[in-house]
Order: sequence, then C-alpha cells, then structure tokens
Amino acid sequence: MPRRAVPIVCSEIDRVELERLSKSRTESKQLVDRARIILDCLLGKENKDIAAAYKTRPNRITKWTHRFAKSGVAGLADSRRSGKPSKSVALRKRILETLETSPPPGQASWDGKSLAAALGAKAGTVWGILRKDGIQLQRTRSWCVSTDKEFATKSADIIGLYLNPPENALVICIDEKPSIQALERKTGYVETSSGKIVRGLKSTYKRHGVINLFAALQVSSGEVKTKTTKSKKRIDFQAFMDDVVQDIPREQEVHVILDNYCTHKKNEAWLAAHPNVRFHFTPTSASWLNQVEIWFGILTRKALRGASFKNIEAVVVAIREFTEAYHKNAKPFVWKKREVKGSQLKNTISNLLN
Repeated sequence: MPRRAVPIVCSEIDRVELERLSKSRTESKQLVDRARIILDCLLGKENKDIAAAYKTRPNRITKWTHRFAKSGVAGLADSRRSGKPSKSVALRKRILETLETSPPPGQASWDGKSLAAALGAKAGTVWGILRKDGIQLQRTRSWCVSTDKEFATKSADIIGLYLNPPENALVICIDEKPSIQALERKTGYVETSSGKIVRGLKSTYKRHGVINLFAALQVSSGEVKTKTTKSKKRIDFQAFMDDVVQDIPREQEVHVILDNYCTHKKNEAWLAAHPNVRFHFTPTSASWLNQVEIWFGILTRKALRGASFKNIEAVVVAIREFTEAYHKNAKPFVWKKREVKGSQLKNTISNLLN
C-alpha cells in the first residue's frame, strides 16, 4: 500500500509563510522546493507522487515532513554544519562592516563594484552575498512619520467612521488633485534592444496648461463626484462642497474627511450654513487615512499617466469618461493599513552583523 506523507499540523501563520516561500523568486531553490513539498503533504498527496514531481526519493519527503512537524517553517532551513567556516562568512562580515562606513569619494552610496574594489574581492561574489542577505544597495524607500500630537485621537476618529459609521449618516472623503498637466507628446509601443515590447513616450512634449480636480468619495458605495477648476482657492472648495451636499437631505448627518490643506480650514461660515455637515481632519503627514487618495491613484494609473492631451478640455473629458466607466463597477474599498512591527524596522546592517 502506498505510503502517504506523515500527517502534520500547520498553523495559519506557517501556511501563509509556506505560500510566500513557494512563490518566491529570491529565496534559494532548495527552500522553495521544501515549502512546496510541505504544501503538497498538507493536501494529503502520497510520498511517491510528491517525490516523482520533484525528481527525488520518498525518504527525502519524509525527512522534510518530520523537520516541519518538529520545528515549523524554521525546520526547512539547512542545519548548521560543523567544520571550518567558509571564506564567504568572513567576506560577508567584511562587506557588512564596510557598508557601515562612508562610501568612496565622489559616491553618495556604496555599490557592488566599489565594495569589491575596496575589499579586493570579485564583484560576482560580493553581489551573491548581498542577494543572500536581501541587501539592495540602489533600491530606496521613503517614509513619512506623523508628528501630530493628536495622531491617535484623530486617526481613531476617522477609522471609526470607516468601520462603524453613525446610523443613517453619510461618510465622504474629499481632497484635491492639483495641477494636472495637459501634456501632448507621441506615444506608442516600441521594441527595446532586449526584444521586449514596452510603452514608448517621446521625451519632448507640448504643455497646454494645468487643471485642478476636486473629488468626493462616498465611503459606503464607492461612488465619486468630481469637479475640475482652474484654481484651488477656498471659494472653489466651498463651491464644490455645495455641489456635494445639494442632493443630501438637510436632516441627514454628513461626515467629511479632509486633510489639513489651508483651503479646508476657516470654513466656519459655510459649516454654520450647513449644520448637518461635520469636518474631520486627518493627522498631519497622514494623508493615507483619506480613502479618496486610493481613487486618485487609480485615476492616475488608468487615465492620466502616459496619456497625450492636445488641450485642457481633453484632460477634463478623460477624467469624466474614466469616472463614468468607474461608476459602472464602483464598490467600497476594503480599507486596511499593514501593521508595521518593531522587528520589521530593525533589519539594519548593524543588526545583520550581530
């Protein structure tokens, strides 16, 4: 009777990590195969079938199944071997120590070639060690940390409106997308020297002016109301707000989420004339709390980026046509923000040295 893989228990956290490893293009092939083997075991496949799929022996399947059952995902890593440390271990330590020092004169940061020259090592060996540790010397990420002293209070207020809005109330996210350029240039598809077909944009262009866009996203439905203007003054903002609330019954509560742009402030007279409307401001440097920013991103990717416009009117038409098409399948955003744990912020060069 064919043997089946040893029954194993897998937590949801381990399963997610196994799925990630099985699809990874940066982890070693051995680790990717081991993750896929465990996933096959969890599906109840027989040892001989799994072994045949990976061109190995059934006892290897048993080995990794037992290792996973004992230590979870950590058990799939290679065991530490005895003997003299390889030269790459010493070179890795030297690379990490060098990265903590100032780059050579004339360079803003280290690269693989300069590291290899400084250490007297082969560039390919240096790049291999950097890849293994996931160190990308030229790829950058920026971050913005809110220093608002009332960050917790303001963000909790807005998140509460998203997750548990007041009964029979409307929650609307409003913001501007300023200075949308009407650029006219040749576009198309071109073949690169590598044989790949990519979108081509001529480097020179004609600039026909700019337009500003106001947008109001209704959180419960995902529908968006827009208005283009030549300016973005307080009077333009208030005129847009008049358009937003004109069809809303005066007795219905309206909660409007805004950022801290100057035209959103000092609107006490307008609010006094509309007592059913209440403004909620995001914390400073936390515009990601406003859901309409998500819609602006979709608009930019779908209708604006890489487009060619002969005049401002063409931009206005493009925005209107996109909005009309978007409304055919509009739905609420499943709003979430990935939790950043302290450990994720500590993976620095100095910690890799420890």
